[in-house]
Amino acid sequence: MGIGEPFDNFDNVINAIGILNNPKGLNIGARHISISTSGIVPKIYELADKKIQCTLSISLHATNDDKRTAMMPVNKAYPIKELMEACKYYIEKTNKRISFEYALAKDNNDNLEDAKELVKLLHGMLAHVNLIPINKIENGKFVKSTDNNIIKFRDYLNEHGIVATIRRELGSDIEAACGQLRRKTIEEKR
Repeated sequence: MGIGEPFDNFDNVINAIGILNNPKGLNIGARHISISTSGIVPKIYELADKKIQCTLSISLHATNDDKRTAMMPVNKAYPIKELMEACKYYIEKTNKRISFEYALAKDNNDNLEDAKELVKLLHGMLAHVNLIPINKIENGKFVKSTDNNIIKFRDYLNEHGIVATIRRELGSDIEAACGQLRRKTIEEKR
């Protein structure tokens, strides 16, 4: 989770889950294993058909294509409508809830209108929203939302039937939080 796209290495990821889950391997319960993807639609369908009991986490971060593309260029290849169709298929095939990752960026995707759109987008789906206070990256264009906005966003989702939690922040004080280490390493190599 967090470095690289597992669905770009789909067969090896599936094999690794089999080894991790196997009683003769590490015997880790499949429900304790998460696959986190940026939303590679064809592989979501393929994973659904395999009916593996792991948790699927999808980096969503926005409710419309313009905002999501600005945050995640993969959206150009797999726009939100196609992604949501694949997610519904996954839920139908596996009867498992999807965890949607949503990084909140100040004045970008953290207002009440965005929360309302997220409720509409996920309505009727087995879904959990993991709200992530975005981590500051030097020269990055996104800034962490205010604590007040994060709490209001979470509360709005919960009040409207979407289970949402706020991810605990760890490591940002030493630039070791989600997104920060990779960015720092890339810059050091330059």
